[in-house]
Amino acid sequence: MNIPTDLKYTESHEWVRREADGSVTVGITEYAQDALGDIVFVELPQVGKAFTAGADAAVVESVKAASDIYAPVAGTVTAVNQSVADAPDSINSDAFGAWLFKLQPSDASQIDKLLSADAYAQATGN
Repeated sequence: MNIPTDLKYTESHEWVRREADGSVTVGITEYAQDALGDIVFVELPQVGKAFTAGADAAVVESVKAASDIYAPVAGTVTAVNQSVADAPDSINSDAFGAWLFKLQPSDASQIDKLLSADAYAQATGN
């Protein structure tokens, strides 16, 4: 299973990439995609919406189940990936390339509390 070392992770299987402008990009991991199966629908948050860490921010639906996607840190949505909403199956082939939304964290230090690639690998048994 692919677990890029340059990303941070949540126990609920979101990946987080720090961007140069201080924002974070959020998606779901290969582990989550594999557990869900073929993803057929994505509901993205609204740009400008603020979330607390751990709040329901998006939804992905597969042929098996629907799963909430949580805000990994508190912050405000600055962008959504409409191409993923239009073609949800892109997550099936490239979970780490098919990002869902971007957040401007209200407290950037929260990012440091997320799991490293090694910690996520241990948590998932990989």
